[in-house]
Amino acid sequence: MKLLIAFLAFDLIVIVHELGHFIAARLTGIKVLEFSLFIGPKIFSIKRGETMYSLRIIPALAYVKMEGEEEESDDARAFNKRPVWARFVTVAAGPFASIMLGVIFLAVSYVIAGVNTTRLDTVPDGSPAYMAGLRAGDKIVDYNGNSVYQPLDVGMFMYSSKGKPVRVEFMRNGSRLHTTFTPDLIPANRYMMGFTFTEPYGSKSNIVESVEPKSPASKGGLKAGDVIVKMNDKSVSTRQQISSYIYSNKNNPLNITVIRGGNQQVLNNIVPVQDKNPEQYDPGMAFSTEYGNIFSSIKDAFVNSYSITRIGIYSIAWLIQGQVPLNQMAGPVGIVSTINTFVQQSPSVLDIILNLLSISAIISIGLGVTNLLPIPPTDGFKMLFLIIEKIRRKRLPVEKEAMISMVGFVILMGLFIVLTYNDIVRIFTGG
Repeated sequence: MKLLIAFLAFDLIVIVHELGHFIAARLTGIKVLEFSLFIGPKIFSIKRGETMYSLRIIPALAYVKMEGEEEESDDARAFNKRPVWARFVTVAAGPFASIMLGVIFLAVSYVIAGVNTTRLDTVPDGSPAYMAGLRAGDKIVDYNGNSVYQPLDVGMFMYSSKGKPVRVEFMRNGSRLHTTFTPDLIPANRYMMGFTFTEPYGSKSNIVESVEPKSPASKGGLKAGDVIVKMNDKSVSTRQQISSYIYSNKNNPLNITVIRGGNQQVLNNIVPVQDKNPEQYDPGMAFSTEYGNIFSSIKDAFVNSYSITRIGIYSIAWLIQGQVPLNQMAGPVGIVSTINTFVQQSPSVLDIILNLLSISAIISIGLGVTNLLPIPPTDGFKMLFLIIEKIRRKRLPVEKEAMISMVGFVILMGLFIVLTYNDIVRIFTGG
């Protein structure tokens, strides 16, 4: 059921995108031949006026077919016969609809659950943020020379700087201050035991909070409440020391000494398992949530939509520069899987709704931004051609447009296949 919800959420994002094209075409006088929900053979269709409304068998995607969009037509209301401004508005309306859907999703989630701000809520003693001089109540405004609008920005710029020491600017009591900040490195392909700590930092961060069933820790006899004091013969007193030792030990058997019920006990031959997650960074700080009215929520939604748009643009640039490997990018299968993961992690109906709104907003805005890029066969590419036509006062030959679009389509389909392969590999290997 939850997988179905995730799938329908993805479909809704695509349908709204195509609905933007459809509404704009109707408003600008362009003849729409068909509006189809999904793809493949028709299940049902009905004609209203000049437009055929269809439901197709494969429950994915949607499309709008306009007279004269892909071929020459002598119809006065054909796409190719309409003024440049009308065609430009129609093409741009799809990405605009996607971005506005994301804004609406964000605004609704902010009204219900509040908005995550860049003001620090907690800064644990001993954390990277604490060691850099940051304290609860400080507001992060700049990370490594980049303005910060939401906590997601901090994570993005932390990733791009690869955890290196950077300049962070923050507001405290009306004053703008700065510090040098270095997050904790969580290495890639690390080794895991399957337990969590009661605190992330400090003197109590070596106390076990929970143990996953069937994990190496569970099989080795580790229990919640145990205080870890030794890994083999090395004394440890913090989570960082424990994690560092496990990483250096790799998958060799461990003898873990714990304090349980006031008595010291040794748990022998616990073998960690390797985790395939990429390198991560821990800032050691948590951001506060603030609640506002509908107007402030809409304002925050627009601000954070800009932030998400910027993240999308940076991500593409990092992919081209090689900072982000292609195998970390997601295709449609990965997007549905991501939505499903958020839904599966939601314990209540309200949590499902909120998580669904948040992740769907990010994906919808990302779809809109991606489609504005001037690369074939995106909407942005068509908009670029229209701008060139306006400047030249002459349309490029349809055959040339079709040829360039076809080359772009082939490249896009190749990327689609690679991303889909990556998605499937990640799902079945847990990578």
